[in-house]
Amino acid sequence: MTTSERQKPVFRFAPSPNGPLHLGHALSAFLNRDMAEASHGRLLLRIEDIDLTRCTPEFEAGILSDLDWLGIGWESPVRRQSEHFPEYQAALQALIERGLVYPAFLTRGEVKARVSAYEAAGESWPRDPDGTPHYPATDRERPKAESREMLASGKRHAWRLDMRKALDLTGELLFWTEIGDGRTGEIAAEPEVWGDVILSRSDAPSSYHLSVVVDDALQGVTHVVRGLDLFHATSVHRLLQVLLDLPQPIYHHHRLILDADGRKLSKSEGDSGLGELRARGMSGSDVRRLVGL
Repeated sequence: MTTSERQKPVFRFAPSPNGPLHLGHALSAFLNRDMAEASHGRLLLRIEDIDLTRCTPEFEAGILSDLDWLGIGWESPVRRQSEHFPEYQAALQALIERGLVYPAFLTRGEVKARVSAYEAAGESWPRDPDGTPHYPATDRERPKAESREMLASGKRHAWRLDMRKALDLTGELLFWTEIGDGRTGEIAAEPEVWGDVILSRSDAPSSYHLSVVVDDALQGVTHVVRGLDLFHATSVHRLLQVLLDLPQPIYHHHRLILDADGRKLSKSEGDSGLGELRARGMSGSDVRRLVGL
């Protein structure tokens, strides 16, 4: 890569191949392409396929075909997260060695039972911005010797960030620069509202939070353009960037495409699939108009 290329703004469109693209993805892809062109920058394509169960080569092929139909090009090579698990594991290991993560052994069923029992007594259990209950303190407070024995026994576990310890270590207020469709300017990060987030599971060597900050750093991404549904998750990403000594991109969280009921479009529901629109004879220009560009 030449010096001039390193100095250019770098954008990335990063879909997951766990279903067909819909209009919301089209809006994000167009905005990344348009902003890259307007700034004489570069556009990368990243396939976020850490979920080896739901992500398939067929869905990836569909993504590439849909982007080509929309008229969106990208630099080669395409980065596939499934090909870079060792890099995410290296980042996780660095956090393990600093005592910033802990093995979490409770199953989803066990967590649900504890939360239900607590709330049945009239108490309120803390939840993250997505409505998911915070993980109980059981494993965070478990004696280290006991945790080591459980790990040695092969007991299934995840790795969770010790949020309190991480925040104590940073010892500073965290901010990110936002230029998107909601609040703009310097946004104060609030990673504590997420509780002890998962960084790795037994069935997925890396979480979205961990892999995305590692990828953005390794790819030299300077501008992250994505939907407003990920606005609050940026707080976790800023914390991980500080803990791992990674650069901070500029963030642009754009409006969402909603259905007639005001609900965010979903792959699982097959909402406004681009393949269906293409089958109706629509063009990429038609889709631009549909998403309000």
